[in-house]
Amino acid sequence: MSHNTALEARRRSAVSRGVAGKSIYVDHAKNAELWDVDGTRFIDFTAGIAVTNTGHCHPKVMEAVAKQADLFTHTCFHVGPSEGYVQLCERLNDLIDTGAPNKSLCLTTGVEAVENAIKIARSATGRPGVIAFGGAFHGRTAMGMALTGKAKPYKTSFGPLPGDIYHAPFPNEYLGISVDEAIRGLELILASDIAPDDVAAFIVEPVQGEGGFVVAPPAFLKALRTIADQHGIVLIMDEVQGGMARTGRMLSGEHSGVKPDLVTLAKGLGGGLPISAVVGRADLVDAPHAGGLGGTYAGNPLAVAAANAVLDVINEEDLCARADAIGTRLKDALTQMAGDYREIGDIRGLGAMVAFELVEDGDPSRASPELCNAIVAEAQKRGVILLSCGTRYNVVRLLPALTIEDDTLDEGISIMCASITAALDAHKSK
Repeated sequence: MSHNTALEARRRSAVSRGVAGKSIYVDHAKNAELWDVDGTRFIDFTAGIAVTNTGHCHPKVMEAVAKQADLFTHTCFHVGPSEGYVQLCERLNDLIDTGAPNKSLCLTTGVEAVENAIKIARSATGRPGVIAFGGAFHGRTAMGMALTGKAKPYKTSFGPLPGDIYHAPFPNEYLGISVDEAIRGLELILASDIAPDDVAAFIVEPVQGEGGFVVAPPAFLKALRTIADQHGIVLIMDEVQGGMARTGRMLSGEHSGVKPDLVTLAKGLGGGLPISAVVGRADLVDAPHAGGLGGTYAGNPLAVAAANAVLDVINEEDLCARADAIGTRLKDALTQMAGDYREIGDIRGLGAMVAFELVEDGDPSRASPELCNAIVAEAQKRGVILLSCGTRYNVVRLLPALTIEDDTLDEGISIMCASITAALDAHKSK
């Protein structure tokens, strides 16, 4: 019995079945590669779901963490503040353009950032309502689930969920949902379900993550900004998955030119360590009373050190430009494949946040989750780790480290394409 197999048996006995995962038990990792406990090498096209944008164990990040670990690992910022936290907030304030002076707070997870952004918006406006969008993913806490626009597996059996949360349509050109249609759906909610004066915030992913890497058209985000301004509604951009240079800009929303009021960050911010942040207009972020925000582990010194190093690496290695270069190579390879296979119905994304959607015979209405799963499984057999996503479970998402070496990227693309061919040919022969 392999070590992987033995660990899988132990997992089934000891770990909640609700914690889903692959059966690759990692021994060690470096940049865009990892090795399992049986010694098998994999090229990682997931980056821990857009977390290790700077690669596994980037030397500068590891050095910063080790240096901090020699000093202290925890004090709780509420008890013993430290300079690193303040420095990180200063840097994030300067990095994000809201059109006004900014303030920040550090937290631990993406959903914690989302919840605190909602708290800030409600405190600043004195209003209860929040409008999110179909296909959105904002986390697995009660509030995160309520905001998420995908029922299974995230909401099923976990209700009741917090109230005063509404979902408007999200534009999706491939599925025929136009910007105008999405805005009409939002306006209908504001006319029939909740008055604009009772809405604290819109929360939107400029590129939907779990929803299938659907990119919000600039016209849609501009319309949200206009409606928000008309009614004093806070515009929150959730950049947990799309931020930190992943799309070729520091934030995915920058592609639209639309300025948010609040931004949530996590994942790639810590380079593998758990940290998140809310950054936004100082007048909003300062609205909650003293003691209303924070947490025991929020802004942990090790994670803060990692985040400050990550910002250095993004700048020094020009990872925004690198994301664009990686994305171009991924899209070029997939476009060539799509010329031979109608089942690759759509290729989309920004920078190195790329996805392709699988359908039957080129028909957008006939999603093929079976084919999606087959491609992911075939790639894993051949040594490349992929992930699926999408509200119809039929999208393969690609998130390689932005520091991936060219040779490793080319090898991964070649294996991915061979896996697509094998899975599609087997699917057609059925």
